[in-house]
Amino acid sequence: MHHVDYCDALEVEIERFAATYDNIDSTLIVPSCPEWSAHDLGQHLGGVHRWAEQLVRVRAKRRIPRSEMDLENGPVSPAWLREGGATLVATLRRGDPTEEMWAWGVDQHLVFWSRRQLHETFIHRLDLELAGGVTSEIDPVVALDAIDEFLVNLESDDDVTLSARGHVGHSETLQFQSLDVSRTWNIQLYDGGFRIVDNLKRVDVALSGSVAELVRVLLRRQALGDSALTVEGDRTLIEYWLANSAFE
Repeated sequence: MHHVDYCDALEVEIERFAATYDNIDSTLIVPSCPEWSAHDLGQHLGGVHRWAEQLVRVRAKRRIPRSEMDLENGPVSPAWLREGGATLVATLRRGDPTEEMWAWGVDQHLVFWSRRQLHETFIHRLDLELAGGVTSEIDPVVALDAIDEFLVNLESDDDVTLSARGHVGHSETLQFQSLDVSRTWNIQLYDGGFRIVDNLKRVDVALSGSVAELVRVLLRRQALGDSALTVEGDRTLIEYWLANSAFE
């Protein structure tokens, strides 16, 4: 996917989130974000969209806290969500994806934000659907890129890697396989975290299945035991990974 693709897909996900919000009880608890109600989730996403839009609009050279911005906090409604989302998409589309600017990930360019906001919105759309007990389609191209983006940012950020949780790896290896849309990710643990590698000499455990279930499980929106994914090898290693790999 490229910048234009991210912007197009983001627009779709914003509408899906707003439409779902319009059709559920905003007081419902979000199972995958148990401290939040649907209203809290909507306020969070609408705020993130407005924060990211200002960062991109001024081509921020440093992290600008929300407290330094005059951001609208609601009232949360489908119209408010669509308004903030539309402004974000328009600002992203006007930008040069190769332009340098601050980002919290390894990619210090404007395109980081079109990609990050797509997946921020996509995963929270799944959260909102969990709260409402509904499901809708997952674009396999978006799901593949969501896994890519998750692993790249997880690997590059010391605050969210496995090393931050005191793990001491001994070169254990994990492989994630999307079977319906052919794609494989190889992970090697080491003393300090993990690295994404091209090839593995051995595989200690492989997790495989549809990309829709793979993205839900890896991003912790579906329990492994509730999925149809197949585990071959050391299941405890997969369980350790799932328990200790998440953005915070």
